[in-house]
Parts: sequence; C-alpha cells; structure tokens
Amino acid sequence: MKDLIFQALADAARRGEAVALGIITGTKGSSPQKVGAKALFFADGRLKGTLGGGCLEAEVQRRALQSLRTGQAAQFDLLLDHDFGWDDGLLCGGKVFGVILPNAEKMGAQFWTELAARKAAQTWGVTPELTIAKCGSGLSPAAAWLYLETLTPPCALWIAGAGHIAQAVAPLALQLDFAVTVFDDRPALASHECFPREAVLQADDWSKLLALPLPDAPSFGLIVTRGHKHDALVLETWIHRPFVFLGMIGSQRKARTIFDHFRAKNLATEAQLQRVACPVGLPIHSQSVPEIAVSILAQFIEKRAELVYEKQVAPAAKLELV
Repeated sequence: MKDLIFQALADAARRGEAVALGIITGTKGSSPQKVGAKALFFADGRLKGTLGGGCLEAEVQRRALQSLRTGQAAQFDLLLDHDFGWDDGLLCGGKVFGVILPNAEKMGAQFWTELAARKAAQTWGVTPELTIAKCGSGLSPAAAWLYLETLTPPCALWIAGAGHIAQAVAPLALQLDFAVTVFDDRPALASHECFPREAVLQADDWSKLLALPLPDAPSFGLIVTRGHKHDALVLETWIHRPFVFLGMIGSQRKARTIFDHFRAKNLATEAQLQRVACPVGLPIHSQSVPEIAVSILAQFIEKRAELVYEKQVAPAAKLELV
C-alpha cells in the first residue's frame, strides 16, 4: 500500500538515510504498473515497493542509484518492447513515464508521516522543477504539475458479527486498505485475541451498537452475525444507513425470507432491499472460510473501485502550491 511507502520515507528521514523515490507518472498502452506506482531505492541496493518488476525496475534502480550519487532528480521514458523486456517477459509494448527524486527523505519525517496517516484529504505532487510539494485549494491548474495525488482516509468497513467469517475477513480487509470496525454483543469474540490490533472492536448490546453513527469516510457494511435473527436485527437499522455497499451472508432463500418479512412489516422500501447483496461475495464457488473471505473482499474491492472511478470522472478541483 502507498501508506507503507510514505511511512518508510518517514523512517528514513528519522534515520537520516538517503533514499530515492521513483514514481510512475504516466503510461501509454500496456504496462506492468499503473500511474502512481512507487518504489524506494536505497544506496545499498535495497528496494521497497515496486514499479513493475523485471528489467523496467532494474533500469529505474540503476538510474536512481546514479541520482543518489549526483543528487540530481531525473525523469524517465521507457518503451517496453521486445528488445527491452524479453528476458523478464515485459513484452507489454507500452511506454512508461516517471520521475526519480533523490533525497526524498529531506522533506522531513512530519511531511511523510502526515501523508501516511491519511487522517484527512490532502494532495501532494511533483512540480515541473522535480520538487515535492503539498497542494491546497486555489487557482493553479493540475496541468502545471508533473504528478498529483490526492490521499483520502481509507474507506470504512463495518462488520456486524465477530465469528469465523469476520475473523477471516478483517485481517484481509486491513491489508486491502479498509479501516475495519467489528461489532458484536459477545466480548469474548470481539477481542484482539481474535482480531488484529489495527481493527477497532465494539462489544455491547446491539441496541447500543446499532445507534453508533457512521464515520465521515465512505463506508461499507458486512452482516455476518451468528444467525438469521441477528442478521435481520442489524439489517433493520443498517439498511437505512448511507453505506456505499451493504452485504449480508446467507443463501438466496434466506434473502427471500428476510426481505419478504421486511416488506410485510414495511421495514424497508423495495429500492433499499435491492441495495443489499445477499448472498454477499463474488460467485467463485468458495467453500472454505478463507475462500468465502476472498469472495466477499473481491466484491467490496469491485464496489470501491466503482466509487473511485466515479470521483475520477468528476470535474477535477483546482490546486495551488502551499
């Protein structure tokens, strides 16, 4: 995740260790990595992150080590053709553009730590002079930058139920850049003995848990409690919350039974019921708990990507150097 690159830069700044930051700023045609891919190149040959691997990364590393020796930033423009990529299988045929920024650690530990924390939306970038800067709201057009990246807090994933499915989903979701909160009325299960330390755990009566407000970040909901009764109890509240996506474990028969009950009791509109994915998860013929977790997170990643795409096609905000 990009957070790890920023954190590694903050750590290098604290140690006073020189490091070059490589960023892919543009592509044409097929390429092994997308715009925004990053790698850190250390003077001793260590590498963190990736720009795509193989000969592409080896060539950028060669140039990065040269930049560390000279202190001069550089741009690269590499064609991934037959001659360049044969040995490593990079026959993409596309072009990759990027920048190499030596001594990126000199921006300071605070600069990179703030980016890594992602507590609020913030934009940073690389200027035409190959310097690093943060941005704010203003008049400078995005075209004036070689590279711009807006960082936002990670999407929230609320998981109702702390059983075996939740215990498989939560650590994987954390690796996939979701901020995870797990809810259950059983403190013995809603425990860090069952979940990673990075997960927020809420153990209380369901009446209190269901009254908690959603965070400001885009939020996803997953209902995997210990039975149909508790699933329906959570759904009765969560179906009225502005989740980006809401999924519930179960079969199509379970969905029909619960949805028919909601219709009969006027607990939700037809439009609200249509927004609930039950059974949740992509149809990959999953059977084991880890496979079920993968199918669920695959669907959540797909829905998150749709959200990101919608934001990208919206008119871009104007930016200025601060």
